[in-house]
Amino acid sequence: MARLIIAGLLLLAVISSALWVVYMTHESREQFLELERLAAIRDETNAEWTRLRLEQAWLADASRIEQIARQQLHMKTPESINILGAQ
Repeated sequence: MARLIIAGLLLLAVISSALWVVYMTHESREQFLELERLAAIRDETNAEWTRLRLEQAWLADASRIEQIARQQLHMKTPESINILGAQ
């Protein structure tokens, strides 16, 4: 009778252990999928950040700003006599 109880307990322990392994494998796969999803978002964000930095550098380029100032605002470089006379 005692052997039957021990065998039953061991069988229960083995089944519990197997179910735990299945559960942890499932959790591991779900966590991996989440990690991959977040890595893809990170890569997209890094690409957008790089694009925005390049766009900012282009927008702040001195020659571009000068071109806009001349064309849209009708600004011009002051004559040297005006620069010296302002002192």
